Amino acid sequence: MAEVEYTKDGTTDLKGNPSVKKSTGTWKACPYILANECCERLAYYGMSTNLVNYMKNRLNQSNTAAANNVTNWSGTCYITPLIGAFVADAYLGRFWTISSFMIIYIVGLILLTMTASVPGLNPKCTGDKCYPTGGQTATVFTALYLIALGTGGIKPCVSSFGADQFDDSDPIEKKRKTSFFNWFYFSINIGALIASSVLVYIQTNVGWSWGFGIPAVCMAIAVASFFIGTRLYRNQKPGGSPLTRIAQVLVASVRKWQVTVPQDKSLLFELADKESAIEGSRKLEHSNQLKFLDKACVETQGVGPANPWRLCTVTQVEELKSIVRLLPIWATGIVFSTVYSQMSTMFVLQGNTLDPHIGPHFKIPSASLSIFDTLSVIMWVPVYDCILVPVVRRITGRERGFTQLTRMGIGLVISIFAMLAAGLLDIIRLNIIHRHNLYDSKDFIPMSIFWQIPQYFLIGAAEVFTFIGQLEFFYDQAPDAMRSMCSALSLTTNALGNYLSTLLVIIVTDITTKNGRLGWIPDNLNRGHLDYFFWLLAILSVINFLVYLLIASWYTYKKTTNDIEDDIGNGAVKN
Repeated sequence: MAEVEYTKDGTTDLKGNPSVKKSTGTWKACPYILANECCERLAYYGMSTNLVNYMKNRLNQSNTAAANNVTNWSGTCYITPLIGAFVADAYLGRFWTISSFMIIYIVGLILLTMTASVPGLNPKCTGDKCYPTGGQTATVFTALYLIALGTGGIKPCVSSFGADQFDDSDPIEKKRKTSFFNWFYFSINIGALIASSVLVYIQTNVGWSWGFGIPAVCMAIAVASFFIGTRLYRNQKPGGSPLTRIAQVLVASVRKWQVTVPQDKSLLFELADKESAIEGSRKLEHSNQLKFLDKACVETQGVGPANPWRLCTVTQVEELKSIVRLLPIWATGIVFSTVYSQMSTMFVLQGNTLDPHIGPHFKIPSASLSIFDTLSVIMWVPVYDCILVPVVRRITGRERGFTQLTRMGIGLVISIFAMLAAGLLDIIRLNIIHRHNLYDSKDFIPMSIFWQIPQYFLIGAAEVFTFIGQLEFFYDQAPDAMRSMCSALSLTTNALGNYLSTLLVIIVTDITTKNGRLGWIPDNLNRGHLDYFFWLLAILSVINFLVYLLIASWYTYKKTTNDIEDDIGNGAVKN
């Protein structure tokens, strides 16, 4: 009888038994995870893509108020993953965290649908003007922030949970994991494609009750898809509170601030066992950066391993070092996310002024132009995975083709050109307004909305390089027992990018409306200067890229002790 082969990365089935390599994980399990993500993102984007117009038309908000409310809510959707990630890494594991938070998500979607369909919760409208009560507005925001909490338990865990299906100790599975992140993002954009085309059209031309009800049904399908694959999943065990382990390293380092770290790093404290002291984590190799933290694993007289507040393992110290090294790279993603957030705010408001007609009868909603961002991603993912990577691999000799840092940097450069394209379009738009004296016209200006396609297409290309690069980078460079937390950390760049966008709008509006001026972003954009706002973002993006180059040149990639053993086995380590 053939011996059963188990995974070597510590993964288990749902009952806690070691995962059988042949019958679990890899691409056998991933279709259910990808289908879940596709449906969940369809629900999310179906509800959020046109939200700025819902705020403006149904909740009777100004351009700036609607844009800021959307970016604040979107930002919160990317902050709450810190909560879900902590619960997953510390207590429940990724499977049960995803399962629990999906329930909250569905409750929020049902409540949002009710606000658009149930009398008493639905604002009264006369013609194009709606008059929401304070209670109705509060109910909408309650629903939105329940959705934000629900997505907080899903977003940081799903990509990591999918990557967990590939055993890092198996070279073949490890190679396939890189492709998983590309196709994971591809599935996100299939959902977004349907949302930005079909659902936005339904919201604009059929009604918001159907426009919000369909996302709720899609979320129910996402839940079903996820549970169908349960028996195939590999699960990483929760490793206990990562915040506690970080605090222990800091406290132990400060307590021993006068202790000298030995030159021979083999004298630093580490368990003799092959496995790490941290549940579900491999041992990490010592690194020479941030040497002060090494004091936490210096053995002193009278202090034994039973007191982790005085003596930590090398792996525990390297966990914290890994997080600290990630932070500067993380920070450079904030400006990129600010640029990305313009698709749901300023791009839509700009599109509202342009001619949306396709033929004499059909009009495309301005929010539906994000379909071209999605199509760009759907085009670029297979091009990147099937063409670019093999070509660059032959040139560089690297398995991934580009390094993760190079990939993200390319996306930052492309995002600069996206803002330049948006700014140039607005200059042309304003010239047409000036030429035809359309400053106070309430009709569309004689310029097709499809001139916005280049800026959407460039944002999509930038996403494939930067956002997918971030997904892979933060999973790969995270300590094993902190992968959900690091995935959540990468998502917070979206939150802070949205908040930065809000802050920039507030500052720009405050400064440019002094002395009775209309400012750059008035309610009547025909008299505004949206191009100046795009130039500002382009300048910030250039500065951000230059800072990124400095940080990337300093960064040291994480190595586990398994990696060192593999290198030695392959003759790759030289004395």
